[in-house]
Amino acid sequence: MAENDASPIAQALAEARAHIARGLAVMRREGPNQAQFWFMALLIGVAAGFAALGFRLGISWIQTAVYGTDDVRLASFAKTLPWWWVLTIPILGGLVVGLILDRFTPDARVRAVADVIQGAALNDGRVEKRAGLASALASLITLSTGGSSGREGPVVHLAAVISSWVSNRINASGVTGRDLLGCAVAAAVSASFNAPIAGAIFALEVVLRHFAVHAFAPIAIASVAGTVINRMEFGGVTEFTLTRAGDLAFYAELPAFLILGIVSGLAAVALMRAVFLADDFGNLVQSRTGMPRWLRPTLAGAILGAIAIPFPHIIGVGYETTSSALTGGLLLREAVVFAIVKAFAVAVTLGGRMGGGMFSPALVLGSLTGLSFGLIATAIVPEMSGSPTLYALAGMGAVAAAVLGAPISTTLIVFELTGDWQTGLAVMTAVSLSTALASRLVDRSFFLTQIERRGIRLAAGPQAYLLSTVRVTRAMRSKDAERAAPEERCWELIEEGTFIGDTRTLEAAMPLFDRTGADYLPVIRVKGEGEAPELLGALFHVDALRAYNRALAETAAEEHS
Repeated sequence: MAENDASPIAQALAEARAHIARGLAVMRREGPNQAQFWFMALLIGVAAGFAALGFRLGISWIQTAVYGTDDVRLASFAKTLPWWWVLTIPILGGLVVGLILDRFTPDARVRAVADVIQGAALNDGRVEKRAGLASALASLITLSTGGSSGREGPVVHLAAVISSWVSNRINASGVTGRDLLGCAVAAAVSASFNAPIAGAIFALEVVLRHFAVHAFAPIAIASVAGTVINRMEFGGVTEFTLTRAGDLAFYAELPAFLILGIVSGLAAVALMRAVFLADDFGNLVQSRTGMPRWLRPTLAGAILGAIAIPFPHIIGVGYETTSSALTGGLLLREAVVFAIVKAFAVAVTLGGRMGGGMFSPALVLGSLTGLSFGLIATAIVPEMSGSPTLYALAGMGAVAAAVLGAPISTTLIVFELTGDWQTGLAVMTAVSLSTALASRLVDRSFFLTQIERRGIRLAAGPQAYLLSTVRVTRAMRSKDAERAAPEERCWELIEEGTFIGDTRTLEAAMPLFDRTGADYLPVIRVKGEGEAPELLGALFHVDALRAYNRALAETAAEEHS
């Protein structure tokens, strides 16, 4: 009897599996329809939300295990710990991080938001999976054991790993892959900060770098899903609680917020350049001394441990310090000193290749910068000034916006983190000036400057980087093609040194056309040492221009659809 009952069930399960397999095959071949895509956006939002939540809870659990409390009270609690324990924890954390990155990444470098932006622009919305998982684990340990960075960078890349896996499974096109990536990023930011509006806008403004209508609905769905995951654990509370709403003597006080925007822009640039300088210094020391890659985070951990003994506020994400600034719990001297030390600690953490993100450090530095400015401004003109904490709130948004290069999403995220929607004019005034100034002193943002330092010109726009996305083999004419280049003439050009390798892109080919004035370039494949190269065909100048124009048109169509 049991055997007869099991048979129909087994048959139904087999039919369901076959139906799912046929559906996946059709999806891989033709791409998902709108209903399927939105359903995938929801699932990716849920998965990314749980990943972000797990990352956050993991930090809290490890911090409690090693320090005795989590980030909410970590700075004040660390003062009660023995100095040797505060010194040792970051060293051990750096050692573990170094070993993980040395073993599981090709360059011992943590992947974060810049790599997600690069994957969206140049790799059809895909990121490295193995290195990404290793980076998430390394950043988890860094943030739990004394590193001075933020959790949004690792969380965003971890979510991108999830969307990349899905994109590869369904053989998603570039547009679909980028949209799924945006869904994952939006959900991760929303789940990490309980900020659904800012999460969606962040994905569009920072990662996809366009506001196409077709991408907004699925990204919003995923962002809401991520927020629900967060609120299942933490409820609907904001990350920071202000003592009272900010008071703004509107017209009389606005010039002060313009000045704060300039000061915040300079502070953001100083933070970014400190990180890049620390990274360059670390590279120089590493190359000259020949020290192993795993030792670099260990030494950075030792420096951080030494700093944390007198200044425990540098440990972790820094929410206790930010809350103190937003509630006016710091004196002017404390705010200035804490800001300088925090910026140095962030530079050591990221320059030491320990991992983490830049958003939370920017919030800490911004709140301290704003509070310092506010204490001075209100002391100079007390009769025309509101609360110094309002300047802390505006400074927090202004520095973060300049670092991220995201004035819209950062303004929204500040509102959602604090729940104070009454001071929008002050925040927007400071944000507008800080981003305008900082974008002229760096390549638009911290992330785009990181990418620019790798030799990839994303900051200049599609017209600059699209050439690097088209391989010469995609645009060339083969030897047997109609209107192919004369083979004898191709070999003459090769002997003259006028040719291009089959692994190169149009970014290398176009300057070669300009320099030689040739109508076409032979495309060769280099074989083993001492062997003659293989002639594959020729890249014609007109074909290269046609391929470039087609790439520009496809990008414009995606951004305006």
